[in-house]
This record gives sequence, structure tokens and C-alpha cells, in this order.
Amino acid sequence: MLEIRDITKVYNPGTVAEQRLFDHFSLTVETGQFVTIVGGNGSGKTSLLNILCGSIPMDGGDVLIDGKSVRRLKDYRRYADMGRVYQNPSAGTCPNLTMLENLSLADNKGKPFGLGWGVNRRRADAYREQLRELGLGLEDKLDVKMGALSGGQRQAVSLLMATMTPLRFLILDEHTAALDPKTAEVIMALTDKIVRQKQLTAMMVTHNLRHAAQYGDRILMMQRGKIVLDRCGAEKEATGMEELLSLFNRYSLEEPGT
Repeated sequence: MLEIRDITKVYNPGTVAEQRLFDHFSLTVETGQFVTIVGGNGSGKTSLLNILCGSIPMDGGDVLIDGKSVRRLKDYRRYADMGRVYQNPSAGTCPNLTMLENLSLADNKGKPFGLGWGVNRRRADAYREQLRELGLGLEDKLDVKMGALSGGQRQAVSLLMATMTPLRFLILDEHTAALDPKTAEVIMALTDKIVRQKQLTAMMVTHNLRHAAQYGDRILMMQRGKIVLDRCGAEKEATGMEELLSLFNRYSLEEPGT
């Protein structure tokens, strides 16, 4: 179980631009939940993920996994149990390395470093099989550089890399936002398949309200560092895109200056 307990986050403290985003904010995510998170710009969606992953510090509060605090753990230590896919298809991969080299790096995550070869070609057949399951024809492109792939292909490989080693949490930071609608649907279907097959606890930030309604078993809507909608199970399944759009527009109109 993941607990975000009583966290506080203040940007630019002591200046005229000071912004208190989170003020004693708490959230509990049960093991195996697939949570979709929506909200306007500045609502705290991405900051929440960054605090969870240790990418930015908290000013108060704690993050606990199975009751144990990870607040003092560096981000690279937290990633032993986490995989993350970013909005930009270029993030999380090395464009000048081949797909085989990128997959090998991901496959070596958490393993001790030595003076041996970083690429084990004996694993190539296993990589091809995993790529074949993506259904994008990538299984015969192991020697192609990542930078030569399309955005959708690269994001699919990023998703595979993020979940290649055993892990418990998958963090998805608007990972379809930079893709065309057709490719975004392919990536979302792959995401849902991987989350269910590997029985991951997943948190997905998205601006696509239809994806938020269609995928996952819990939905959160955030506004100015607070949760204004929290539905799971049957309640979440009964939440349609039209209702989400209505709520989204209502809370957006309540923002200062709008």
C-alpha cells in the first residue's frame, strides 16, 4: 500500500511568487489499484508524482510504502520498485543507442555494475519476443537507433523498458500527450495490458478525460493541491466523460483570474 501522508509543498517560499501547492495533503493508494488523475494546469498532478518519486523535495509530511517511510531515500533508490514513463517520448531512452542497447540498460536496472559487457546478445531473442507482443513490428529493429523510431514506437519501447524488471509501481506522467490520437489509443491499450498482466499499482496523470474515464479502477480530480473528486470501483465505472467534462469546466471556472 502507498501512503502520501500530510505533505506540504511551497514553491518560491519567502518571495512575492510564493505558492503553497500542498497543505497537509494525504492520499492512500491500495496495492494493485490503477489510479487516473486529472485536473487543470497548476492543480498539482505532476508535482504529486514528482514528490512520490523523490524528484522534488517535500516541505513536510511523508511518503510510505507498506508502512515504511521512503522520504529520505534518493530518487534512484525509489526507482528500484518504480517504473516511470514521461510525456516526452525522448525522455527515458538514449537516442544514439540502438534499441538492443536501450533494452539491455533497462534489463540491468538494479543489478551490480562490473567490467563485463553491458549488452548481452544472448538476451536478444527474449527482447524480440517482448517487442513482438507490442504488435508494432519492432521485433526486427533491435539494431536501429532509438532516435530513428517514431514517437509512438519510442513511447511503446519506453513503456516496455519501464516495466522490464520486477517492480510494484508504474508512474505515467501524461505519457500519451505528445502522440497523435490513433497512436495514443495503441499506447493506452498497451498500458492497460501491462498493468493488468504484471498486477502493478499504477498512477496515471492525463489531460485526456476519455482515457481517465475508460481506464483504471479509480479516478481523482485535483484542483489547487486538493482532491475534489475521488471515485473507485462501481462509482468510477459509472462516471462518464460528459460528467467529467462538466466537473472539469466547473472547477476551472472557479480558478482565480478565470
